Amino acid sequence: MEKENTLFGVREIARRANVSTATVDRVLHNRTGVSEKTKKRINDIIKELDYQPNILASRLASKKIITLAILVPEVSEETDFWEAPLNGVRRAEAEIRQYGIQTLTFFFDLNNKDSYVQKAREILALDVHGILIAPSFIAETKEFAKECAERKIPFVFIDSDIPDLKSLSYIGPHLYKSGYVGAKLLTYRLQPEKKVLIINISKEIDNFNYETIEEGFRAYFSDNQNPNEIVRIDIRETDYQSVARHLTYVFHLNKDIGAAFVTNSRVHTVASFLKNSHRTEVSLIGYDFVKDNVKYLESNVIDFLICHRPEDQAYRGIMALYQTLVMNANVSKLNYMPIDIVTKENYEFYQN
Repeated sequence: MEKENTLFGVREIARRANVSTATVDRVLHNRTGVSEKTKKRINDIIKELDYQPNILASRLASKKIITLAILVPEVSEETDFWEAPLNGVRRAEAEIRQYGIQTLTFFFDLNNKDSYVQKAREILALDVHGILIAPSFIAETKEFAKECAERKIPFVFIDSDIPDLKSLSYIGPHLYKSGYVGAKLLTYRLQPEKKVLIINISKEIDNFNYETIEEGFRAYFSDNQNPNEIVRIDIRETDYQSVARHLTYVFHLNKDIGAAFVTNSRVHTVASFLKNSHRTEVSLIGYDFVKDNVKYLESNVIDFLICHRPEDQAYRGIMALYQTLVMNANVSKLNYMPIDIVTKENYEFYQN
C-alpha cells in the first residue's frame, strides 16, 4: 500500500505539472535533463502537496552504497579528546546504516601535517560521496577543500572552521565568543595588579582556532577596561618536559602571573606544571572534557573547563551529509554548539 501511495503521489505531481512521471523522478533524485522552469514548477507542486517520498524504499531499491570519509586526529597519549567525535560518528552511522550509508575513518597525527596530507590523498583516491573533516592545518586544508570542490564532494568541518572554503556546513563552537567567555570566567578571582597568561600548546600555532579564541579573549578585557596585562606564549613542543621548560622561563620573567588560559585540551599539562611547581594559587581555565583535565578539575588545580560537545558535533556533521546526499535537503551553513562550563561541582553529571 505504501508503494502505491508513493506512486500515486508521483503521478499526481506529474499530472499537475503536465509532465511525465520520469521527469518528476529526475527532479526528486536531482538528476539532469530538466529545465529550470519545469524543475521550479514541479518543486512548487511538491511543496504544495507536502509530498514525502519513501526514501528508505528508494535507497534499498537502488542498492547504491554512499560512502562518507571521516578525517580526524588519532586518540593519543596527550589527549583522548578525539574519542568523543568518534562516538558521534558511530551513533550517526547506527541510525542511517539502513539507508545504504557506510563510513570510513582516517586518522592523522595532530603533531604531523604530513600525515594529514597523506590521509587526505588516500580519501581522494577513493570513491567517497562526502567528507567530515577536523581542519587542523590551514594551508593543507585549503588544498584539500579545493580538490573536493573540483570533484563536487561535499564536506563538513567540525571543531574548527576555516571560512570561505565553501564547506557544506561548519558544526562547532563560536570561537570568538568561547574565548570571550573564557576571559570572563578567568577574572572571577583575578586581582587588578596580576598578569594574565595565554598559552597555546600546539605544533601548529598558526591555527584558526587559537587566533579567534585569543581575539575573543582579549576583547573581553578591552570591552571591560580590565587593567591586567596579558602575556602570550606559544609552545610548539607538546610533551610535558618541553611545556614545563617554557613555563618555568615565562614564570621566571613574570613573577606576578595570577591566571592562565590554555586555548585547547592540553590544559592538563599546564595543570601538572602548576601543581609540581607549587603554583596552585594561579587560576587556570582550558578546554575539553577529557579524563586528564577532569582529574585536575576535581583536585582544584583547574578552575573551569569550557566544552563544546564534540560527540554531538560529529553526529550532526554526519547527519548533515546524510540530509544532503540522501534526502536532498538543505542544511545550515553554520551550526554553533553550546558553550558549556564544567566545574568540580557539576562534572559528574556532564556528558560530552
